[in-house]
Amino acid sequence: MALRELVLLGILLLVCVAKVSSDVNTEKEELRFPDDPLTVRDGNRRLMQDIDCGGKCKTRCGAHSRPNLCHRACGTCCVRCKCVPPGTSGNRELCGTCYTDMTTHGNKTKCP
Repeated sequence: MALRELVLLGILLLVCVAKVSSDVNTEKEELRFPDDPLTVRDGNRRLMQDIDCGGKCKTRCGAHSRPNLCHRACGTCCVRCKCVPPGTSGNRELCGTCYTDMTTHGNKTKCP
């Protein structure tokens, strides 16, 4: 019984040493990252560019008559579509169908 425990303890020790030694080898490699940060998003695990939705929506809704409503809708569209059109109005087609086809419960266009 004691011999079995000693053998299991030895195997466990060897596995731990092998794991630690393999982790040390990866630290020596130089990792290079692109200038633009890429993040993994959603369940489909695609790499997507992370954009500043707050800043872009502030610009987009700057001349809107209801800026708070516009900013809230713009933020939702930006997070879902990863795009905010340039300017304060128009140019919606530049963000594709995700941005242009999103509607409210009242079947009105959602994205400003």
